[in-house]
Amino acid sequence: MEKILLPSRPSITCFNFKFSCSLPRKTKAKRKRLQLQRQTQFQQKPRTKHSFPESSPTPLLTNRRPYPQSKLEALEAIITDIETSIKRGIRIDTEIYSSLLETCFYLRAIDHGIRIHNLIPKNLVHRNIGISSKLLRLYASNGLIKKAQQVFDEMYKRNECSFAWNSLIAGYAQLGLYEDALAVYLQMEEEGVEPDRYTFPRALKACAGIRLIGVGEEIHRHVVRCGFWNDGFVLNALVDMYAKCGDIVKARKVFDKIYDKDLVSWNSMLTGYMHHGLLGEALSVFHDMVNVGVVPDSVAVSTILAGLPRLKIIVQIHAWVIRRGLEWSLSVANSLIVAYSSHGMLNASRWIFEQMTERDVVSWNSIITAHCKDSKALNYFYRMEHDGVLPDNVTFVSILSACAYLGLVEDGEKLFCTMRERYGISPIMEHYACMVNLYGKAGLIDKAYEMVTKRMEFEPGPTVWGALLYACYVHGNIDIGEISAECLFELELDNEHNFHLLMNIYRNAGFDRSFEPQNYAIGIWLAIEMHEFLLATKQHSYSVPTRKEYQEDS
Repeated sequence: MEKILLPSRPSITCFNFKFSCSLPRKTKAKRKRLQLQRQTQFQQKPRTKHSFPESSPTPLLTNRRPYPQSKLEALEAIITDIETSIKRGIRIDTEIYSSLLETCFYLRAIDHGIRIHNLIPKNLVHRNIGISSKLLRLYASNGLIKKAQQVFDEMYKRNECSFAWNSLIAGYAQLGLYEDALAVYLQMEEEGVEPDRYTFPRALKACAGIRLIGVGEEIHRHVVRCGFWNDGFVLNALVDMYAKCGDIVKARKVFDKIYDKDLVSWNSMLTGYMHHGLLGEALSVFHDMVNVGVVPDSVAVSTILAGLPRLKIIVQIHAWVIRRGLEWSLSVANSLIVAYSSHGMLNASRWIFEQMTERDVVSWNSIITAHCKDSKALNYFYRMEHDGVLPDNVTFVSILSACAYLGLVEDGEKLFCTMRERYGISPIMEHYACMVNLYGKAGLIDKAYEMVTKRMEFEPGPTVWGALLYACYVHGNIDIGEISAECLFELELDNEHNFHLLMNIYRNAGFDRSFEPQNYAIGIWLAIEMHEFLLATKQHSYSVPTRKEYQEDS
């Protein structure tokens, strides 16, 4: 007789509990009896530092359903339980707060972190360096640098741990506040806090951000004094700092001293050469990287693709990418789209884009920018919206540029309004320059001037005034052209192109007979020379005379 094998009952294990999916239905009395048994078992367990006090009722944190829909929902449930427990007079252990702050950091759940901060007793925040350090890191990593600084200032015995100092330096550097980041590093050195291997890369990033190679060299000497001269993690940061500060020779010297070069080491040197336009040296590094057995990742391939001037090399790199199976990498595919489109190979760019299994906002921006001179840019933008990808500042710069090139005034105006109303993106200088260019090419000079003088929320820059001056040159608007030129002379004294545009406006308007542009040119250049002289002596600048003022004086 054949044996019939019955399938084992499926079970699910989660949070140290095992649940059977095929248990028979229990009666109400039996379920109540089992519940009482579980409560009795819990009361008999030995107390640990994570346990609730004996006065606590059935522990709320352990009775949650084991299948939260998301990690954030689970975190929300735990915080709610803690809030309820505190209201009932239950004291929460320090380790629970510390663990929750750690979770908030990794989930980037800043709102939950603020709620936890409000639950922690103030004296515990000030005196427990573990909690205060994790709280500081949470605030700093999420851009709340003022709150991070406040926690740091109130910390007790902060000089015993470099973790808090490192977090604050990283927070300032992340926001681009490089001078503040270096100030914290110098304060750390003055107070005698011993740095670790994570301190120096953060400080070196700040030096690279504002090109302070002198301070970077001093940090380099500090690295040697502290014994980190052979630490690859620190040396990679030194390579990056020297390269970004313009000393590619020192960057190479540090790179050669790295005994065990990893991907970051090679990518730092590769990026440094590409940043300085040294394509031959960059290709040599890429070749050496492959020869020593280090497989270039998507970062290396994207970096080398970004500056290739010849289509033949791009095709060779693309073939190598396919052999290595990197063509499905998001960053590599995005770089290939840009590389091919920069050489006019739009069909290749479109093919790569359509083959992508995953697309991010950079992918859409790349393909829209590639088609900024034809109507396909709008089609890609609407596809992007349909796919649920949120556009960013770069997206709208590209699509507004396309509208300006194609003369689509109404579409451009609608997109400009959509940017703020639907997506909450505040216009930046480049967006206003695109709109001025849009109106200018359509001959709507007055509308462009109104955009600059009445609708902008900040002072116009050279890109905006330059677009307006060029529009005035194309359509022969002298009055607004003079205003634009005068503003540009104040903003860009050394840009001769603005002067030539203004002179061409006068020449095209027929002022050769009634007005001598050469004399006016002398007047403008004298004003510019006077302006530079007064700037050097820190006095008030001399305004450039307009055409009417010059005629009245002469």
